Amino acid sequence: MAKSKMSKSKRRKIALWSTFLVLSLSLALPLASYSIHWLGASASAQDASNAAVNPKSKFWKQVRGGAEGYSAVKGEGANVLVQSGGEDWRQFREGPIMKKAPWAIVGMAVLLLLYHLFHGKNRLDVNSLSGRMVPRWNTFERMVHWITAFSFIALAITGISMLLGKQLLIPVLGPAGFASWAGISMSVHNLIGPVFSIGIALMIVMWIWHNFPTWTDVKWFAKGGGLFGKAHPSAGRMNGGEKVWFWILMTLGVAVCISGIIMVAPIYPQINIPFIDTSRGIMQQATIIHAVGAVIWTAIALGHIYIGTAGTEGALEGMATGYVSEEWANQHHDLWFEKMQQKGKVLLPGEPRGAQDQAGTVYNRQTKHTTT
Repeated sequence: MAKSKMSKSKRRKIALWSTFLVLSLSLALPLASYSIHWLGASASAQDASNAAVNPKSKFWKQVRGGAEGYSAVKGEGANVLVQSGGEDWRQFREGPIMKKAPWAIVGMAVLLLLYHLFHGKNRLDVNSLSGRMVPRWNTFERMVHWITAFSFIALAITGISMLLGKQLLIPVLGPAGFASWAGISMSVHNLIGPVFSIGIALMIVMWIWHNFPTWTDVKWFAKGGGLFGKAHPSAGRMNGGEKVWFWILMTLGVAVCISGIIMVAPIYPQINIPFIDTSRGIMQQATIIHAVGAVIWTAIALGHIYIGTAGTEGALEGMATGYVSEEWANQHHDLWFEKMQQKGKVLLPGEPRGAQDQAGTVYNRQTKHTTT
């Protein structure tokens, strides 16, 4: 049968994701000019500090080193005039994070843009679709994925606003405008963070069994994952790239979630979190892990989002509806497709899709009833 014209819903989805990509690039690309400004300001500050020598430098070195004095106020760090860990974090944030972190996100966005311009979307090799569909994601899996995905977008926007907003947004919004936006960002970030962490935990439990590396994955990477040329390496339900993304969730993602929980724990004074030390030193280390991990994760996530939407024909349909075309399954996950054929779970045109539920049951066209 001839390949049907693109439906209005698909055009709306493409327009939505295209708009999101454009807005993301519009925020990311200006970072290049700001980085030049930061480099110049840093060099000027260094020259000024070298020119002036404090005659009481020995005293201030002791203060900067965290030497304790006396204070009538009781509590952790009460006798310390300058908390050394906090100053280390401030210098680390104003230095390496401000100068290098934005480039990770900008660099990934530029690479994806160049790939799309020169290579284009990875399309199906066939000119027409048979109409046969294969169930790929059940309702619960898709619900968890989309809640986690939208939470990630909200956390990325608010988190980058707080981390880089002083240099990036104050020139645009002004001090008062940025102060309001920063307050909103902090509240949104703290509220959505726990929801996102639960989503990551559920994803790990649901999909860890499909993501253990195999020799097939080595061959998949050796052939470039099908991103270049017309070769389509074999893959099971999860290909090598999807498995790498999963283990990023297992390592970098879990580190970001745990560090975030440590950072927000003090705002819940009635809650004692087992096995988590929320002392000042631990929290300072958590801020570094959280900031660096989140920026790297955001950069990698851009690639995941691109491949799952504008980069691969038919990929978004699977997570949007739960089903993929027979042609897509055979081209990108042929080993998994063969198993689905053997189980009789490839639906003919017109066969019901509603039998797929949160338990993962599907309509079996051989037995004419639902099976797990």
